Amino acid sequence: MPFAAVNGQTIHYQDSDPEAGAEVPTIILSHGFAMGHEMWEHQVGPLSDAGWRVVAHDERGFGQTTYTATFDYWDLAADVLGLMDHLGLERAVLGGMSQGGFLSLRAALTAPERVRALVLVDSESGVFSEEGRAGFQALFDAALALGMSGEMGDALQMALFGPDYDASLWRARWTARPLAQWMDAKECLFERDDITDRIGEITCPAITFHGDVDLAIDISLGRALADGLGGPSEFVEVPGAGHSANLEKPELVNPPLLAFLAGLD
Repeated sequence: MPFAAVNGQTIHYQDSDPEAGAEVPTIILSHGFAMGHEMWEHQVGPLSDAGWRVVAHDERGFGQTTYTATFDYWDLAADVLGLMDHLGLERAVLGGMSQGGFLSLRAALTAPERVRALVLVDSESGVFSEEGRAGFQALFDAALALGMSGEMGDALQMALFGPDYDASLWRARWTARPLAQWMDAKECLFERDDITDRIGEITCPAITFHGDVDLAIDISLGRALADGLGGPSEFVEVPGAGHSANLEKPELVNPPLLAFLAGLD
Protein backbone atom coordinates (compact mmCIF):
# COMPACT_ATOMS: atom_id res chain seq x y z
CA MET A 1 0.00 0.00 0.00
CA PRO A 2 1.88 3.10 -1.21
CA PHE A 3 2.17 6.35 0.69
CA ALA A 4 3.41 9.73 -0.51
CA ALA A 5 4.97 12.50 1.57
CA VAL A 6 3.03 15.51 0.30
CA ASN A 7 2.87 18.99 1.83
CA GLY A 8 4.10 17.68 5.16
CA GLN A 9 1.38 15.01 5.24
CA THR A 10 1.39 11.28 4.48
CA ILE A 11 -1.08 10.52 1.70
CA HIS A 12 -2.24 6.94 1.18
CA TYR A 13 -3.14 6.05 -2.39
CA GLN A 14 -3.78 3.13 -4.71
CA ASP A 15 -2.25 3.07 -8.21
CA SER A 16 -3.57 0.72 -10.88
CA ASP A 17 -0.33 0.91 -12.91
CA PRO A 18 2.64 2.17 -10.86
CA GLU A 19 5.08 1.33 -13.66
CA ALA A 20 3.20 3.42 -16.24
CA GLY A 21 5.11 5.92 -18.28
CA ALA A 22 4.15 9.49 -19.05
CA GLU A 23 2.36 8.39 -22.23
CA VAL A 24 -0.34 6.53 -20.23
CA PRO A 25 -3.30 8.83 -19.50
CA THR A 26 -4.00 9.16 -15.78
CA ILE A 27 -7.09 9.95 -13.75
CA ILE A 28 -6.84 10.83 -10.05
CA LEU A 29 -9.97 10.13 -8.02
CA SER A 30 -10.98 11.88 -4.79
CA HIS A 31 -13.68 10.57 -2.45
CA GLY A 32 -16.51 12.18 -0.54
CA PHE A 33 -16.88 13.02 3.13
CA ALA A 34 -16.95 9.97 5.45
CA MET A 35 -15.74 7.78 2.58
CA GLY A 36 -12.37 6.55 1.30
CA HIS A 37 -10.57 5.61 -1.89
CA GLU A 38 -12.57 2.36 -2.04
CA MET A 39 -15.68 4.22 -3.14
CA TRP A 40 -14.25 4.15 -6.69
CA GLU A 41 -13.98 0.36 -6.76
CA HIS A 42 -16.51 0.03 -9.58
CA GLN A 43 -14.62 2.46 -11.81
CA VAL A 44 -11.02 1.25 -11.40
CA GLY A 45 -11.39 -1.93 -13.46
CA PRO A 46 -13.31 -0.44 -16.42
CA LEU A 47 -11.00 2.57 -16.56
CA SER A 48 -7.91 0.37 -16.42
CA ASP A 49 -9.32 -1.85 -19.17
CA ALA A 50 -9.79 1.28 -21.29
CA GLY A 51 -6.11 2.16 -20.98
CA TRP A 52 -6.19 4.57 -18.06
CA ARG A 53 -3.87 4.66 -15.09
CA VAL A 54 -6.16 5.10 -12.08
CA VAL A 55 -4.96 6.67 -8.84
CA ALA A 56 -7.41 6.86 -5.92
CA HIS A 57 -6.32 8.35 -2.62
CA ASP A 58 -7.50 8.89 0.95
CA GLU A 59 -7.95 12.54 1.82
CA ARG A 60 -6.89 14.08 5.12
CA GLY A 61 -9.14 12.91 7.92
CA PHE A 62 -10.09 9.56 6.35
CA GLY A 63 -8.65 6.18 5.46
CA GLN A 64 -4.96 5.60 6.04
CA THR A 65 -3.80 9.14 5.26
CA THR A 66 -2.29 10.94 8.25
CA TYR A 67 -1.96 14.69 8.71
CA THR A 68 -0.52 17.21 11.14
CA ALA A 69 -2.58 20.38 10.76
CA THR A 70 -6.10 21.63 10.18
CA PHE A 71 -6.98 22.08 6.53
CA ASP A 72 -9.42 23.43 3.97
CA TYR A 73 -10.31 22.35 0.46
CA TRP A 74 -7.57 24.50 -1.04
CA ASP A 75 -5.11 22.47 1.05
CA LEU A 76 -6.67 19.23 -0.21
CA ALA A 77 -6.39 20.56 -3.76
CA ALA A 78 -2.71 21.20 -3.10
CA ASP A 79 -2.42 17.62 -1.86
CA VAL A 80 -3.71 16.30 -5.19
CA LEU A 81 -1.30 18.49 -7.12
CA GLY A 82 1.50 17.35 -4.79
CA LEU A 83 0.51 13.73 -5.36
CA MET A 84 0.83 14.40 -9.09
CA ASP A 85 4.35 15.71 -8.47
CA HIS A 86 5.15 12.60 -6.44
CA LEU A 87 3.97 10.41 -9.33
CA GLY A 88 5.81 12.48 -11.93
CA LEU A 89 2.62 13.65 -13.65
CA GLU A 90 2.47 16.96 -15.46
CA ARG A 91 -1.26 16.63 -16.28
CA ALA A 92 -4.11 14.38 -15.26
CA VAL A 93 -7.87 14.13 -15.31
CA LEU A 94 -9.24 14.86 -11.84
CA GLY A 95 -12.38 13.11 -10.64
CA GLY A 96 -14.18 13.78 -7.40
CA MET A 97 -17.39 12.85 -5.62
CA SER A 98 -18.96 15.53 -3.38
CA GLN A 99 -16.04 16.95 -1.37
CA GLY A 100 -13.74 15.25 -3.88
CA GLY A 101 -15.38 17.55 -6.40
CA PHE A 102 -14.86 20.55 -4.12
CA LEU A 103 -11.12 19.95 -4.04
CA SER A 104 -10.88 19.03 -7.73
CA LEU A 105 -12.52 22.32 -8.72
CA ARG A 106 -10.03 24.19 -6.55
CA ALA A 107 -7.13 22.29 -8.08
CA ALA A 108 -8.37 23.37 -11.53
CA LEU A 109 -8.49 26.97 -10.35
CA THR A 110 -5.03 26.73 -8.76
CA ALA A 111 -3.22 25.02 -11.63
CA PRO A 112 -5.43 24.94 -14.76
CA GLU A 113 -2.54 23.86 -16.96
CA ARG A 114 -2.27 20.61 -15.01
CA VAL A 115 -5.92 19.54 -15.16
CA ARG A 116 -6.77 17.85 -18.44
CA ALA A 117 -10.46 17.40 -17.60
CA LEU A 118 -12.84 17.13 -14.64
CA VAL A 119 -15.20 14.33 -13.63
CA LEU A 120 -17.60 15.58 -10.95
CA VAL A 121 -20.06 13.40 -9.04
CA ASP A 122 -22.82 14.81 -6.81
CA SER A 123 -20.90 17.99 -6.11
CA GLU A 124 -21.43 21.76 -6.14
CA SER A 125 -19.55 25.05 -6.09
CA GLY A 126 -21.41 26.69 -3.20
CA VAL A 127 -21.81 26.22 0.53
CA PHE A 128 -24.44 24.89 2.91
CA SER A 129 -27.72 26.70 3.16
CA GLU A 130 -28.48 27.83 6.70
CA GLU A 131 -31.03 25.03 6.96
CA GLY A 132 -28.61 22.44 5.65
CA ARG A 133 -25.82 23.57 7.93
CA ALA A 134 -28.08 23.46 10.96
CA GLY A 135 -29.25 19.97 10.04
CA PHE A 136 -25.77 18.57 9.63
CA GLN A 137 -24.55 20.29 12.79
CA ALA A 138 -27.41 18.70 14.73
CA LEU A 139 -26.46 15.32 13.28
CA PHE A 140 -22.85 15.71 14.37
CA ASP A 141 -23.78 16.91 17.84
CA ALA A 142 -26.07 13.92 18.30
CA ALA A 143 -23.48 11.53 16.88
CA LEU A 144 -20.85 12.79 19.33
CA ALA A 145 -23.21 11.93 22.16
CA LEU A 146 -24.71 8.71 20.81
CA GLY A 147 -22.17 7.28 18.36
CA MET A 148 -22.71 6.32 14.73
CA SER A 149 -24.76 3.19 15.27
CA GLY A 150 -28.55 3.14 15.23
CA GLU A 151 -30.38 6.33 14.31
CA MET A 152 -27.24 8.39 13.71
CA GLY A 153 -25.93 5.88 11.20
CA ASP A 154 -29.37 5.80 9.59
CA ALA A 155 -29.31 9.57 9.16
CA LEU A 156 -25.86 9.67 7.58
CA GLN A 157 -26.72 6.74 5.32
CA MET A 158 -29.82 8.61 4.14
CA ALA A 159 -27.69 11.65 3.33
CA LEU A 160 -24.97 9.76 1.47
CA PHE A 161 -26.87 7.01 -0.35
CA GLY A 162 -30.13 6.30 -2.10
CA PRO A 163 -32.78 4.20 -0.38
CA ASP A 164 -31.89 0.92 -2.12
CA TYR A 165 -28.14 0.91 -1.46
CA ASP A 166 -26.59 -1.57 1.00
CA ALA A 167 -24.35 0.67 3.11
CA SER A 168 -23.38 -1.97 5.70
CA LEU A 169 -19.66 -1.80 4.82
CA TRP A 170 -19.53 1.96 5.23
CA ARG A 171 -21.61 1.91 8.39
CA ALA A 172 -19.21 -0.56 9.96
CA ARG A 173 -16.35 1.83 9.19
CA TRP A 174 -18.21 4.80 10.64
CA THR A 175 -18.92 2.91 13.84
CA ALA A 176 -15.30 1.79 14.17
CA ARG A 177 -13.83 5.28 13.70
CA PRO A 178 -13.95 7.59 16.76
CA LEU A 179 -15.88 10.72 15.84
CA ALA A 180 -13.15 12.88 17.33
CA GLN A 181 -11.10 11.86 14.29
CA TRP A 182 -13.76 13.35 12.00
CA MET A 183 -13.74 16.84 13.45
CA ASP A 184 -11.09 18.54 11.30
CA ALA A 185 -12.73 17.12 8.16
CA LYS A 186 -16.11 18.27 9.45
CA GLU A 187 -14.81 21.82 9.98
CA CYS A 188 -13.33 21.77 6.48
CA LEU A 189 -16.73 20.76 5.09
CA PHE A 190 -18.70 23.30 7.11
CA GLU A 191 -16.35 26.25 6.64
CA ARG A 192 -15.66 25.90 2.91
CA ASP A 193 -15.76 29.01 0.78
CA ASP A 194 -18.17 29.68 -2.07
CA ILE A 195 -16.41 29.54 -5.45
CA THR A 196 -19.51 29.91 -7.62
CA ASP A 197 -18.34 33.24 -9.00
CA ARG A 198 -15.07 31.65 -10.16
CA ILE A 199 -16.10 28.39 -11.82
CA GLY A 200 -16.41 30.13 -15.18
CA GLU A 201 -12.61 30.39 -15.09
CA ILE A 202 -12.41 26.59 -15.43
CA THR A 203 -12.23 25.91 -19.16
CA CYS A 204 -11.14 22.27 -19.36
CA PRO A 205 -13.72 19.69 -20.50
CA ALA A 206 -15.96 18.41 -17.72
CA ILE A 207 -18.65 15.83 -17.10
CA THR A 208 -20.95 16.10 -14.09
CA PHE A 209 -22.97 13.18 -12.73
CA HIS A 210 -25.75 13.68 -10.20
CA GLY A 211 -28.21 11.30 -8.58
CA ASP A 212 -31.83 12.35 -8.92
CA VAL A 213 -32.60 11.37 -5.29
CA ASP A 214 -29.53 13.04 -3.76
CA LEU A 215 -30.61 14.43 -0.37
CA ALA A 216 -27.24 15.99 0.53
CA ILE A 217 -26.78 18.18 -2.58
CA ASP A 218 -29.88 18.79 -4.63
CA ILE A 219 -29.60 17.91 -8.30
CA SER A 220 -30.40 21.52 -9.23
CA LEU A 221 -27.04 22.52 -7.71
CA GLY A 222 -25.26 19.92 -9.78
CA ARG A 223 -26.90 21.28 -12.92
CA ALA A 224 -25.90 24.81 -11.93
CA LEU A 225 -22.32 23.68 -11.48
CA ALA A 226 -22.23 22.05 -14.91
CA ASP A 227 -23.84 25.09 -16.52
CA GLY A 228 -21.45 27.51 -14.83
CA LEU A 229 -18.20 25.93 -15.92
CA GLY A 230 -16.33 27.82 -18.62
CA GLY A 231 -15.42 24.95 -20.92
CA PRO A 232 -17.20 22.08 -22.68
CA SER A 233 -19.53 20.66 -20.06
CA GLU A 234 -21.81 17.62 -20.02
CA PHE A 235 -24.43 16.83 -17.36
CA VAL A 236 -25.66 13.29 -16.66
CA GLU A 237 -28.65 12.68 -14.41
CA VAL A 238 -28.42 9.29 -12.69
CA PRO A 239 -31.90 7.87 -12.01
CA GLY A 240 -32.39 6.22 -8.65
CA ALA A 241 -29.02 7.32 -7.26
CA GLY A 242 -28.50 9.28 -4.08
CA HIS A 243 -25.38 11.24 -3.15
CA SER A 244 -22.89 8.59 -4.30
CA ALA A 245 -23.96 7.96 -7.89
CA ASN A 246 -20.75 6.26 -9.05
CA LEU A 247 -20.88 3.78 -6.17
CA GLU A 248 -24.62 3.15 -6.25
CA LYS A 249 -25.23 2.99 -10.00
CA PRO A 250 -21.95 2.19 -11.77
CA GLU A 251 -23.86 0.60 -14.65
CA LEU A 252 -25.32 4.05 -15.41
CA VAL A 253 -22.19 6.09 -14.67
CA ASN A 254 -19.42 4.07 -16.30
CA PRO A 255 -20.58 4.09 -19.96
CA PRO A 256 -20.89 7.89 -20.28
CA LEU A 257 -17.72 8.32 -18.19
CA LEU A 258 -15.73 6.10 -20.54
CA ALA A 259 -17.22 7.81 -23.59
CA PHE A 260 -16.30 11.22 -22.19
CA LEU A 261 -12.72 10.19 -21.51
CA ALA A 262 -12.40 8.54 -24.92
CA GLY A 263 -13.42 11.83 -26.53
CA LEU A 264 -10.70 13.92 -24.88
CA ASP A 265 -8.01 15.35 -27.14
